Amino acid sequence: MASDLRSLLDAQRAAFRAEGAPDLRERRRRLDALLEGILDHEADFVRCVSADFGNRAAQETRLLEIFPTVDEIRHARGHLKGWMKPRRVPANWQFATGRARVLYQPLGVVGVIGAWNYPILLVLSPLVNALAAGNRALLKPSELAPQTAELIAKLITERFRPEEVAVVNGGADVSAAFAALPFDHLIFTGSTRVGRLVMRAASENLTPVTLELGGKSPAIVHADYPLERAAERILTGKFWNAGQTCVAPDYALVPEDKLDAFLAAAARILPQRYPRLVDNPDYTHIVNGRFYERLTGMIEAARAAGARVLQSNPANEDCNAGNRVIPPTVIAHAREDLAILQEEIFGPILPVVGYRGLDDALRYVNDRPRPLALYYFDHDGARIERVLRETTTGGVTINDCIFHLPQHNLPFGGVGPSGMGAYHGFDGFAAFSKKKGVFIQGFGGQFLFPRFFSPPYGRISDRLIRWLIGSR
Repeated sequence: MASDLRSLLDAQRAAFRAEGAPDLRERRRRLDALLEGILDHEADFVRCVSADFGNRAAQETRLLEIFPTVDEIRHARGHLKGWMKPRRVPANWQFATGRARVLYQPLGVVGVIGAWNYPILLVLSPLVNALAAGNRALLKPSELAPQTAELIAKLITERFRPEEVAVVNGGADVSAAFAALPFDHLIFTGSTRVGRLVMRAASENLTPVTLELGGKSPAIVHADYPLERAAERILTGKFWNAGQTCVAPDYALVPEDKLDAFLAAAARILPQRYPRLVDNPDYTHIVNGRFYERLTGMIEAARAAGARVLQSNPANEDCNAGNRVIPPTVIAHAREDLAILQEEIFGPILPVVGYRGLDDALRYVNDRPRPLALYYFDHDGARIERVLRETTTGGVTINDCIFHLPQHNLPFGGVGPSGMGAYHGFDGFAAFSKKKGVFIQGFGGQFLFPRFFSPPYGRISDRLIRWLIGSR
């Protein structure tokens, strides 16, 4: 397998050397091919993703995966001409007769290791950025969404030569061999634990990496913000894809005296959204039995430790390991040492933690590893600026959840344990490009520098150097 992977990489690298950096027309052709392939297979993607999960709402696949991917293609295609232009920048005043500019050049071959929770978006969105930047790409979809992975392979085979884009499918052993290839750039989306392994493998080749990981993303509700509105938006972001979203609000921080009111709001909202669970096409199942057992274990541990557990199951259905359905769950008064407050949940469980004042809430967030996202609900501009200033997170949405992610003009990426690097829009184009600085010496510099700043040095050289350094 390792030799087969290396052969694919070598073929793409050889084609890149032979054909050179693709021009605007060729890059647009590749983006158009990807767009047409996704749209042609839209219904197939909806079917395959639902089969991989056991059930996922068709609307969520279209809204949260297909729409942002095709929208990103259209955005890149429309802005690509401007992105590709050399950028003139001022030369230092000491080199005023010279000129400086920045060129964005493709790196060569980009590797993409996708994740199972959004198996279309997290493979094809990085591909959009890689193609816009003029690269070739090898893709490794997640083996935990096998039908979607096979459909991606089919789409790519139909639309691209293997020297342009190719797909490699297989299990964890294939992923390990894939990460060890000497790519020109490697992007991985997944857990922090696996991200460390990917980075370690990439370091053997000095391969630069973009890591999109996760963490416990908080949602802070200020006492002055309408609680019902905050609850509606937090519950929407949390229970899309049954909480299997890297930027889902992992826990909510609400004022202590409003904690019961938040639970009451959840008890009203959730049955309206999910009157049934097992056979409800709008409610997503847990992707596999291992993850189901982990999540139910978290709930039972919290219940055993005396936490208040609210589960919304209006039809009193049998949710079990066979159907892999976990009712929407909200938990309050949980002990801090429990897994639901220590580990990224990645499921339909929302812990709610009370706080006494904004200082207390910010301290709670900052005492924990830096998360991928933060959500703050407040209309006071000064307090909003304080939260932005005093927290360090991958990205922020104010008065809603998740919507910073699809913004074309915002970088998307983590910080510290939630990841490194960023992509989307121009930031994705730049991430997969070599930002080359170019200086063109002017006539004055051609005369001055060889005469006074080359040996043998003299008094004039010393005076000029002292003048350049300046005095205190």
